[in-house]
Amino acid sequence: MALPAVVSVETLTPEAVAKTIDHALLRPEMTVDEVVEGCRLCARLQVASVCVRPCDVRIAAEQLRGTGVAVGTVIGFPHGSSPTSVKVCEALAALDDGAEELDMVLNIGRLKSGRTDEVRDEIRQVVEAAKARLPGCCVKVILECALLTDDEKVAACRAAEAAGADYVKTSTGFSSGGATLADLGLMRASTDPAATRVKASGGVRTLDFLVECLGVGADRIGTSASEAIIADLRARRAA
Repeated sequence: MALPAVVSVETLTPEAVAKTIDHALLRPEMTVDEVVEGCRLCARLQVASVCVRPCDVRIAAEQLRGTGVAVGTVIGFPHGSSPTSVKVCEALAALDDGAEELDMVLNIGRLKSGRTDEVRDEIRQVVEAAKARLPGCCVKVILECALLTDDEKVAACRAAEAAGADYVKTSTGFSSGGATLADLGLMRASTDPAATRVKASGGVRTLDFLVECLGVGADRIGTSASEAIIADLRARRAA
């Protein structure tokens, strides 16, 4: 569902907002019942996708089959420090379990060491393996912007784009900071909009902030506050 040319609370519909959302079900203490209920919520809201822990992909795929809501999961989460071979293995296992979208954490330490070629090559290996297994697979690369300088963010965006990633993403939501408008603007300016999209994640808990993120170039929003955000928009439109 296409967003309006001017993104604002007044121009957005609940349906359009829902289709920008990747609903996060990633807390380590979540029970199976909570995962199932979260998936049922996603089906009711008709969000773009649910992002679950790797161990929950089969559960999510069973719950969401036929609903139009995609199943996503995380790779190398949350620190990005797994060897490349492990990230590739995680990606393929997730796809075999029913995932359609993968949010992988790049190797933050290698990026900060200036070893950008290694970062790019690792992303490429995950992207190529995933798309060979599932051609329509969507791969998003998590930068963890709170730990990076602006120059490192730009380098990460360019590496991800060169490697064929579909999205660059601000944050895991499990580090020292989340999405900021400045970071989103920088990420949008550092990638080709025709090739690479931008995902805001970490700390997006209100409708107003979600709209601001979309306004500076985000295409997807990672949040666990989907129900409250959409309910707020419905209430404002009814007022």
